[in-house]
Amino acid sequence: MPAQLKSTRHGATLLLTLSNPEHRNALGPEIYAAGVEALSVAESNTEVRSVVLAGEGPNFCAGGDLQRLQNNRQQGREVQAQSVEGLHSWIEAIHTFPKPVIAAVEGAAAGAGFSLVLACDLVVAARNAVFVMAYTGVGLSPDGGATWALSRSVPRQLANELLMCAERIGAERLHHLGVVNRLSESGEALANAMALAERINDRAPNALSSIKDLMNDATGSSLAAQLARERDHFVDNLHHENAGIGIAAFLNKAIPRYR
Repeated sequence: MPAQLKSTRHGATLLLTLSNPEHRNALGPEIYAAGVEALSVAESNTEVRSVVLAGEGPNFCAGGDLQRLQNNRQQGREVQAQSVEGLHSWIEAIHTFPKPVIAAVEGAAAGAGFSLVLACDLVVAARNAVFVMAYTGVGLSPDGGATWALSRSVPRQLANELLMCAERIGAERLHHLGVVNRLSESGEALANAMALAERINDRAPNALSSIKDLMNDATGSSLAAQLARERDHFVDNLHHENAGIGIAAFLNKAIPRYR
């Protein structure tokens, strides 16, 4: 069965499932393109308020398909360049997608699979999940924004160890470092990620979009520039109908129903 990205709706949550179980959900151009398309459609669908990304079977994702990479070595450099661009388009789509994206990780998240996890806004992982930047193990350097994400989420020395030595790191340590948000028992990561998505779905979508936008800009911004962006988002959200709904519900001790 060819690799595919399965898409199913569960209430206000869109579940995207990496499906290539014979190869531990290894990635390829068809999955990258499907990921970009799925997020593009979900962005304009007001009924979708969050996305959960999971892998089919016992593993999240083994990264790139090594057999495909070996075959690409026999072709022009532009073939692999286009493939990497496809992955990077999906990574950028996750970052710019205005709704929360949650990774649900079981088993292994290796190479570009680890990069994919780091691109998500929140991470729920099984306690026995293992993460590894496997690139140097096969003579390669990282892609998928791995260096960008790790340099912003863990100390430089640890990032270099993970990237240079292809050291495995467990979900519990990443949770201690703040990279993994929630730990789950084995086999329960998806259910817990869906529950987290449902909780987020009850929040005002415009406020969540603002937070994601502000967080994406924060690292490279000066304090003055970030303060200005926060001011503009706050004013926009105060004058959005959802602020009226939320404030009124709080004052009346009611549950808000955001639009």
